[in-house]
Amino acid sequence: MSSPMLNTAMKAARAACTILNRAVDNLSTLEVHKKGHSDYVSEVDVACERTVVEILREAYPRHQILGEENGLTGPEKSEFQWIIDPLDGTTNFLHGFPQYAVSIALKRENEIIEAVIADPVKNEIFTATRGVGAFLNGRRIRVSKRTSMAESLVGAGFPFRKTDDVEAFMKVFSQLAKTTSGIRRAGAASLDLAYVAAGRLDAFWEPNLKAWDIAAGSLLVLEAGGLVTDFKGESDYLSTGQIVAGTPKVFGQLLAVVNKNYGDIR
Repeated sequence: MSSPMLNTAMKAARAACTILNRAVDNLSTLEVHKKGHSDYVSEVDVACERTVVEILREAYPRHQILGEENGLTGPEKSEFQWIIDPLDGTTNFLHGFPQYAVSIALKRENEIIEAVIADPVKNEIFTATRGVGAFLNGRRIRVSKRTSMAESLVGAGFPFRKTDDVEAFMKVFSQLAKTTSGIRRAGAASLDLAYVAAGRLDAFWEPNLKAWDIAAGSLLVLEAGGLVTDFKGESDYLSTGQIVAGTPKVFGQLLAVVNKNYGDIR
């Protein structure tokens, strides 16, 4: 049985998905602003975040909310903080590429305890509660049983910001291209992590992410039996934005490659 907090997050995610499904048929009329190099925000991002915040705020007025579009709002101090990405994969959405999601996580002090990632295209809702497990549309999911890089399908987030370390990324990419079953770059980190949790990907890595990109997905992977760290093998990924995730055996092999090629990580 889901917790009240998870049920509220699911309600908010579904409401945002409704907005996305209505807007996807009218992409040419959307108002879009450029936040940075290859980084966009549309009126749909703003509408989705507003809806999610309203639902969360009504249920839990004393909680903080950290959102991609509006930053940190709510009480100055709170035991609970919601971390939301109203539309992860905005560039995909704006091009009609069907790989984007709504991501909502709840952090209690320094620990993510609830997670929801909703895919409006496939009508899939990934959920996780710390200590309870990870689920897809209510059915328990687990990471894959693959143990070697040679048979693994690995997800990645290609560099797109001007400040990204493209050279280090390409070194990792080059090595993995020769030693894995394949590499996929779908464009929405939250779904990549959810796919690791569901066994669709065996591992995933990406640099320079934000907390709202990975908060929910990291709990999904952990509750599905996988491992998650930053590029140094530590648990500070929400702060560093560097993430490696995967099945227990494949994770270690991927981390070794990433750690070696990134060297002194910022």
